[in-house]
Amino acid sequence: MTSANGWVGSDFQQPPRTDGGVALCGACRRTGACRLGVDRERIEEDGTALFSVSCPRDQEGGPDVAHGGWTAAVLDECLGHVPLLHQVLSVTAELSISFVKPVPVERPVEVRAWVDRRAGSRWYIAGEMVLLPGRALLAKASGIWVTRDTSHFARHRQWLSEQDTRTD
Repeated sequence: MTSANGWVGSDFQQPPRTDGGVALCGACRRTGACRLGVDRERIEEDGTALFSVSCPRDQEGGPDVAHGGWTAAVLDECLGHVPLLHQVLSVTAELSISFVKPVPVERPVEVRAWVDRRAGSRWYIAGEMVLLPGRALLAKASGIWVTRDTSHFARHRQWLSEQDTRTD
């Protein structure tokens, strides 16, 4: 991952973003939009992050409802963007999700995420997904994100190449 590739975390400060301010991962950067349906993100003065989301039809699990994996992925993405909005790269260490109600596809939802606390390199982050406009609770999440430095992905590539040469 290099700055020339434009990946989130390549400089930890200025990841490629959509017009709605959404930081794009490597795969989404190619299309210029979040494939999960996150179309706006911002951080409030109190540190709470707000995300406008809509489940794309191609993520439908049951009739007119999002696949649970989509809900988990969106919550991981949004909660994981909280450190990024503070110009810190982190990776998910732990994630717990409570599915409260099915998420309808192609309807506006909002994810709110906030830092519960920080301890060293660990960010303890919580959040919720609500259906708009009535704000019915759809899902809740909490987890731990661990700060990483610029060598994180190089270390991963090295580890992976070592796994490819193992024969035991």
